[in-house]
This record gives sequence, C-alpha cells and structure tokens, in this order.
Amino acid sequence: MTFSIALCQMHVNTDKERNLAKAESMIREAAKKGAQVIALPEMFNCPYSNKYFREFAEDGGGRTVGFLSSLAAELGIYLVGGSIPELDQDNVYNTSFIFGREGEMIGKHRKIHLFDIDVKGGIRFKESDTLTPGDSVTVFDTEYCKIGVAICYDVRFPELFRKMTLDGARLVILPGAFNMTTGPAHWELTMRARALDNQIYFAAVSPARDTEGPYQAYGHSCVANPWGEICGKTDSRESIVYAEIDLDYLEGIRDQLPLLKHRRPALY
Repeated sequence: MTFSIALCQMHVNTDKERNLAKAESMIREAAKKGAQVIALPEMFNCPYSNKYFREFAEDGGGRTVGFLSSLAAELGIYLVGGSIPELDQDNVYNTSFIFGREGEMIGKHRKIHLFDIDVKGGIRFKESDTLTPGDSVTVFDTEYCKIGVAICYDVRFPELFRKMTLDGARLVILPGAFNMTTGPAHWELTMRARALDNQIYFAAVSPARDTEGPYQAYGHSCVANPWGEICGKTDSRESIVYAEIDLDYLEGIRDQLPLLKHRRPALY
C-alpha cells in the first residue's frame, strides 16, 4: 500500500490572517496534486519568538483550529496542522492539532521537550520563558497506517520515537524549526537516524527561511525512508515537498533487516 504526503514549507510573518491564507493556498495546491496527508510547519500562524507566543495564542475552539478542521473536511485529507501557540487556562503550549478527512480532530500533540538551549557562539533560546511542556505521546490511526506526531526539539530524544514505533507508527511527522546553528549540523542527520533506527518513514516540515524575521529557520523540509535515505527534500525557500509512503517497502526492509525483532529489552 502506498499513499502520498506533502510538507508545506511556508513563510510565516506577524500577520496571522496572512499566515492562514498562505497555509490554505499551499494545502489546496498539495491536495490538488494528490496528497492524502498534508502537514504544516511548527508555529505556522505565529512568528517563532517568545515575544509573540502569548499574543498569538488561542484555545482549541479558536480561529486557527476551525480553519484547519474546515479545510480538512472540504478537501477530504488528513491534515497535521503544524503547530500553533495554544492557550489553555493561563498556560501556553506549542501544540499540533490533527484532523481527519471529515474535519474531526483525531489527535493533538503538545510539544513535550521545550527548546531551552545556549550554544556558545551560536544561539540562545528558552521556550520555557513562555511555554508549558506537554506530557503525552501522540499516535493516531488512518486507513493507511498509524502515524505519530512530535514537534521539533522532541526529535532529540530517540526513546520517544521508539515508543511510537512500538505503538505501531509507520510514519512520524515532525513540524520543526531548527535554526542556522543546529540546522546545518543536525537536521537531515537526525531525521535519517530516527527513520533508520525505527525502520519507519520520517517527515520533517520547517517554515521557510525569512532573513528579516525574528528567527532564522533552516528550512530543508524532508522525508526519510526506512533505509535511512532521503526520498523528498527542498532547500530554504518556500516550497512543497512531496513523497510516496510505501508500506510494502517498509515491511520488506523489516523482513530483511529485523532490527525490531532482535531487540533485547530485558538487557536495556
């Protein structure tokens, strides 16, 4: 069985309505070209900056969630809504809302690991200044396979993706916004490693790079296959990445190189 995925690497600015309009345009283009699962980048309706997270935050009944639900239903697609700042009581989460073909919410992932880093000579960022971490692993069902969703810095913690794999995920989608320090060094390497170690497809979708914005995203949205090869990618510009998810190929890799069957969890 195969199905098509599209990753919408879009520019994000300080106008939420313009961001939603851009997302809609790219989603419609991807659906028209046959994509059955479509994903947006991390913080697609909001600049990636602590300055804006609370200002742009909305609850699960807000404008952006309604927009994503309606679009998924109209186009008959699975839609992983990147992530947005979600307001719940007084807390703000970095949250991905996920919708089925009829517009129903079939999953919600709150970023588990907050991006609190200080790289000498590189970048300093502390999401915990404004955001609250989530506390659950997200895997949802489709007629194709189970799909996992995580967000950006979550990818640094391989145990999370092994758990998703053991829970049945054959594809993981990661809205993320690596920067110009970590991106060139670790972006593609990490996505390929997660795919290879778990023998899954791994799709990472970034915002396009905006050299005049408050945060410089690396871009380079990509899809890695279960052999650890890149089977779809782009550069830093606004673009859509398409890839075929071939579940028969995945099972063939697992039969030939049965890593998961050879695990010895009693020892580790």
